[in-house]
Amino acid sequence: MTVVDLEAGPLSLRISTRGGLLLGFWRDLDGERVPLLRPSVSQDVDALGSACYPLVPFGNRVKSNAFSFEGNDYQLRPNTDWDKHYLHGEGWQADWTIVRQTPTSVEMSFTQPGGATPYAYKACQRFSLDEAGLTMTLMVENRGERAMPFGIGWHPYFPMTANTTVLAPARKYWTEVDGWLPGEQTDIPADVDFSSPEPLPYRWVNNGFEDWSGEAFISWPERSTSLHLTADPIFKHAFIFVSDTTFDPSFKRDYFCFEPMSHLANGHNMPDLGDLTVLAPGASMSGNVHMRPSSI
Repeated sequence: MTVVDLEAGPLSLRISTRGGLLLGFWRDLDGERVPLLRPSVSQDVDALGSACYPLVPFGNRVKSNAFSFEGNDYQLRPNTDWDKHYLHGEGWQADWTIVRQTPTSVEMSFTQPGGATPYAYKACQRFSLDEAGLTMTLMVENRGERAMPFGIGWHPYFPMTANTTVLAPARKYWTEVDGWLPGEQTDIPADVDFSSPEPLPYRWVNNGFEDWSGEAFISWPERSTSLHLTADPIFKHAFIFVSDTTFDPSFKRDYFCFEPMSHLANGHNMPDLGDLTVLAPGASMSGNVHMRPSSI
């Protein structure tokens, strides 16, 4: 495991090759270090204790761990001991290798040869910091022998304070059913309608938002700071997660997740693949997410 620190003006970033993780993203403001992502408690954490992790070769879950594509049936195996589903791909559990580094950027990659998963691919992440903000790039290349449906995304953990608000317009909402799976598409409930700045609700939230605008504003008035998140058009959807003490007894409403994704959860079992991208052997897909802090 290698940990790298980047700095640019008032901004700093910590990156780990274990899981291709971000361990923290901060802004220096009036002598204080303001967290823009939830800081990890140590360098030696897994993805669930990180500030952000990659979703590749797709994010979230596939119903029954099975799907059919172009006449072939595929089976996935659970990759955690607490979820019966294969979850979020391999990137968040892989050892990445740094392939290029400068004082303000890091590029890393890993290769998945197949075996336990029907996917064989190479993934690359690039983190580039300047005085205005952070740009994250994720690329995946199909190195298998067949065309396959791929997706990309990130799973950032953002600080949640008493007065945090979120602005993130979307068109539709997916309910949740047993097994933390998506249910059906509906109108967005009022308490998670972020078409205008709103606080996070005091309840469990684990839902996909369809046709997200590609733009989000997160504000922390107590810290005089906001974060403007923008994503390339490939990131058409987003997932929002707010935990509770039933799922996590240590949860203190101190973080939430807003996950830009190129596709819908369980897209493998949707007629239109839920915006998963079919990559022929040797083909690739990529996208950028930008995070720019400012004072409020």
